[in-house]
Amino acid sequence: MILTSPAFKNNESIPAKYTCQGEEVSPPLAIEYIPNKTRTLALIMDDPDAQMGTWVHWVVFNMPVTEKIDENTIPGKLGTNDSNHDGAYVGPCPPSGTHRYFFKLYALDTEFNLRDGITKQQLEEAMEGHILEKSELVGLYKKQ
Repeated sequence: MILTSPAFKNNESIPAKYTCQGEEVSPPLAIEYIPNKTRTLALIMDDPDAQMGTWVHWVVFNMPVTEKIDENTIPGKLGTNDSNHDGAYVGPCPPSGTHRYFFKLYALDTEFNLRDGITKQQLEEAMEGHILEKSELVGLYKKQ
């Protein structure tokens, strides 16, 4: 499975539009080679370079199997981010330096009976034993 974005390349800068210095909308994503037995997809976006530990920006689960996620959409059920913005996407906004933002996509063999607002950790625990494949896209951002 391959995760890409038409807005930025892997290990390159995320355009300001998708950050706190722009419209702060979620970027478009493209998915290729999804395993045949996939029932749902899950997506976690986090920043391991945050000063206080990994910062969670976006948690989405029970996404239908799709080859694209459009810009500024809610593609599934929303978990909780570390900004407590009702689980919505929160764009990059590092206080200093360049940070890495990991978009982690999971192909899963099940649909979860979980409530909206679950944490990244709760989703990761639920996914154990159900991950068919994982793909990552890394974007970089430094405030201008």
